[in-house]
Amino acid sequence: MTLQEPLPAMDAHGPHDEPLPDPVPLMGCPYKANPYPLYERMRASGPVHRVLFPSGVHAWLVTGYQAAHAALNDDRLGKNHDRGNDHWRARASIMPEPLHSQLQVHLLHQDPPHHTRMRRFVTDAFTPRRIERLRPRFQELAGALVDALPDTGPTDLVTGFAAPFPFRVLAEVIGLPSELTARFDRDWGKVVQPVGPTDPGRPLYEARLHGLQGYIADVVAHKREHREDDLLSSLVEARDRRELSQEELDSMIFQLLVASQEPVTNQITTSLIALFRHPAELARLRDDPDLTPRAVDELLRHDSAFELTTWRFLDQDGDLHGTRIPASDSVIISLCAANRDPRRFPDPDALALDRSPNPHLAFGHGIHFCPGAALARAELQIALDTLLARLPGLRLAIDDADIAWIPAVLGRGTNHLPVGYDRRI
Repeated sequence: MTLQEPLPAMDAHGPHDEPLPDPVPLMGCPYKANPYPLYERMRASGPVHRVLFPSGVHAWLVTGYQAAHAALNDDRLGKNHDRGNDHWRARASIMPEPLHSQLQVHLLHQDPPHHTRMRRFVTDAFTPRRIERLRPRFQELAGALVDALPDTGPTDLVTGFAAPFPFRVLAEVIGLPSELTARFDRDWGKVVQPVGPTDPGRPLYEARLHGLQGYIADVVAHKREHREDDLLSSLVEARDRRELSQEELDSMIFQLLVASQEPVTNQITTSLIALFRHPAELARLRDDPDLTPRAVDELLRHDSAFELTTWRFLDQDGDLHGTRIPASDSVIISLCAANRDPRRFPDPDALALDRSPNPHLAFGHGIHFCPGAALARAELQIALDTLLARLPGLRLAIDDADIAWIPAVLGRGTNHLPVGYDRRI
């Protein structure tokens, strides 16, 4: 198969004329490589389905655009883990105690009024105006990483660019000092790819958590001794004024260090893979950098690094788009399925870099809309412009079928992206 040809529909759950299983299993290599044929079947048969994750957790998955948009704005659906039932708590791939209580009370797992109180501490650091002012520095960081790549391929673009670039940008935005930036172990970021309590990889997972927790303690101690005009210092000061608890402070730093940059790494990889599969669109983008802002939004829509949202729960039995959901059952919204809904996006499986309008849900919606959306867009625009301009002939160096997609339940991306190119300009 050539890269000029789109991937065939890979559906591990049978042909379209067969009924979907109940629950629908969301697992396996074919599903992770290309979940869209399955999402198409699910959308066609209804907006809400009972699903099964590899950990054994059952959940309710929302698939269509209209249903997803409504669910993201449904104040009946809370995100605090205390709402989850015992079956979910026993099998969900969540952190063990006491780390869960110490690191998982960040914004993604809070409801108003706590969410409202905590979110106000971070919004100023990620305003579009501030991000635009920092763009020249972000461009310097991207250029330096490309300078360090080999003169010609092949090379792993995740190790050489897609992983370090978002983290170095994030360090600039939040005020992480250079010595602590250099100490960060990207392996800690894999805690967003958690494993269940009985998984053989659980000890390594917990070791990563402990390593990251120790690093966060060092960040807090450094900022307490070296106060500056930056986000990390302001969070530590809020803790010292008792406006944040210690657990909230540590959890917010955890979210910044992991959940704020690992998805950008993954989105760089999914975007490049999409362009490799559509060489005509890649050539358009390379030849017309003015297209980049719209292209980035289309790439976010076409294959989002946030495939599924984090858990939500009803606090009492309720109806969700015609399906009765028991209280404390977990509800997940498929952003990727919503973003390929033909009722909202004409020819949704096509990659159309100049698509307009493009009201995708890659950053969520409602009160949990990603506060770092402006930063993520800027990073993706700079990354794609820099790589395509300075690495002529950029191409995948392995067969498309050999791409190893990360096994994370909620996200899409790859830990390695071997590429070739003609030369480094």
